[in-house]
Amino acid sequence: MQSLIELQKKIFPDLLEVMKQRYAVLHTINLFQPIGRRSLSERAKMTERTVRGEVDFLQKHHMIDVSGKGMQITEEGKGILNQLALFMRDVTGLSVLETQLQEKLNIGQVIVVRGNSDNDDWVKQEMGKAAVAYLKTQVSTKQTIAVTGGSTMAAVAHVMSPFKNANNCLFVPARGGIGEKVESQANTIVAEMAKHTHGDYRMLYVPDPLSEQSYQTMLKEPSIQEITELIRSADIILHGIGDALTMANRRKTNDKVIHQLEQDEAVSEAFGYYFNSFGDVVHKVRTIGIQLEDLKSVNKVVAIAGGNSKARAISSYFNQGEADLLITDEGAAEAIINE
Repeated sequence: MQSLIELQKKIFPDLLEVMKQRYAVLHTINLFQPIGRRSLSERAKMTERTVRGEVDFLQKHHMIDVSGKGMQITEEGKGILNQLALFMRDVTGLSVLETQLQEKLNIGQVIVVRGNSDNDDWVKQEMGKAAVAYLKTQVSTKQTIAVTGGSTMAAVAHVMSPFKNANNCLFVPARGGIGEKVESQANTIVAEMAKHTHGDYRMLYVPDPLSEQSYQTMLKEPSIQEITELIRSADIILHGIGDALTMANRRKTNDKVIHQLEQDEAVSEAFGYYFNSFGDVVHKVRTIGIQLEDLKSVNKVVAIAGGNSKARAISSYFNQGEADLLITDEGAAEAIINE
């Protein structure tokens, strides 16, 4: 595929540019429909004159509908968009980024989506769609899927859709809540995922982190033991990777511990573990749910994190972390490659 694209670039350079431009317009309409021309021009980063020409072409060929509400993609347009997606990954260089990341992070599979989620929220939805597409190829009937919290996981839940070949899946929170917004809590996210997939869910009503005394007390509760067993026997885990100090502040960590994290040069966080740039654990908070050692026995572990600001954290985690797949964006991928 890549050699064919290189040949096309030499013989038909204009054709590839037109394809990229039309794909970008169609993709943007699909993301933000119904959308007006001025907004489309801003989102697609094209002049209004260029957008006007592309819209006329797409409408003429029945790929979009234009009404007083704005532009919307047609079923025919969606089909073309899906068919073009794989080809455009090679044209735009995403496939090359994926290969480079696989080698640099020593991970079996990487999916890179367009954009930088630090700048545009829609990029998180694109990572979410990639996660859902991957799940549909992996999940089986009555499997258990454990999910962490955070805005990226909330985006995954938002775009979740039914699994055609898998019924009665169970979604469970991978850990307790950390006092963030309700929509970003793992409990809320698993409930939404279950709703969209016609599955079931369980909730974990414990804070994160816990004091040692509270931790030991809660572990003795039968209801906590039951949900903990479900979480640790999960078939698939979806988790984020956080910046160490950002996560410490979200947990309302005391100044003494934050100072220690700074001294130990903590870079990333996942599952309550804080890692330095070499992937060494420099601090751990008491959490009920998935522990780092549990990842070795899980069938599929999927890490989802993007944005230029997460590049160091992603690199840090994968120096030691377990995952079968990383889903990220161009912003993070390019920063990691150029690190």
